[in-house]
Amino acid sequence: MAKAVEPVGQPSIGLALGGGGARGLAHIVLLEALDEMGLKPARIVGTSIGAVVGAAYASGISGRDLRAHVLGLVRDKPAAMARVLKARVGRLVDLFNGVGHPIMLDGELLLDMFWPDKVPDRFEQLLIPFEAVATDYVGRRAAIFDTGPLAPAVAASMAIPGLIKPVEMDGLVLVDGGVVDPLPFRHLVGRTEMIVACDVTGGPVADRKAAPKPFEAMFGAAQIMMASITREMLSVSQPDVLLKPDVDAFRVHDFFKAMQIFAACEPVREQTKQQLKRAIDRSLTS
Repeated sequence: MAKAVEPVGQPSIGLALGGGGARGLAHIVLLEALDEMGLKPARIVGTSIGAVVGAAYASGISGRDLRAHVLGLVRDKPAAMARVLKARVGRLVDLFNGVGHPIMLDGELLLDMFWPDKVPDRFEQLLIPFEAVATDYVGRRAAIFDTGPLAPAVAASMAIPGLIKPVEMDGLVLVDGGVVDPLPFRHLVGRTEMIVACDVTGGPVADRKAAPKPFEAMFGAAQIMMASITREMLSVSQPDVLLKPDVDAFRVHDFFKAMQIFAACEPVREQTKQQLKRAIDRSLTS
């Protein structure tokens, strides 16, 4: 496959797509805005859901087609849930015999079931250079993948502790990249002329009063941690364009609210285009 070529007269764009579960569907609205402006990233780095969406886009699938693919998946909830159940690592009986985890999911199976068919098997087959950020569980640091089999690396990047099983690859035990690097824009510094980052960690829901249920508390605590890490990173350095879609009202597992997530992010589509245009103008005149 031929690699994408940056249009003449435009700065090379590095795109960082962050982690945030279902909130990361907002990345697709950003990708649609890029497509509408005729902009193509020179490089994409993704963490967790950002890796899932970023790899699909790097395959040559447009933002509009990614939206249609997602809406097609969630339209039939029973069929989607049946696929999820097929990706389980354990069985319900394992909860009582101690040999497995009945709700743990296999990330590679999930990708095989839910990714568009056009996504290739290897990084080298992508149209746009792409990197997936996972966490080296033993080494307690980021692990970056940009060559070799694609699905295991993205499965590692999205391996939410307690929900998706860790991936063992290249002698490492790997879990969700959001544990150490929820918004991976720093990996693009010095590699592209302009960096665009999309932060979907979200913020607090102001009117929430009731205590969360255990499953929700686990995900919510992870989001608080990711948001704190992201704030700290942004206090040290900033990308050229930082996008924060309005996803606060949605939970990490709200994938069946895809239509509402897209609608909530729609008002910022034109704002995103204006931010990108101003950043490009600054880059060309500096």
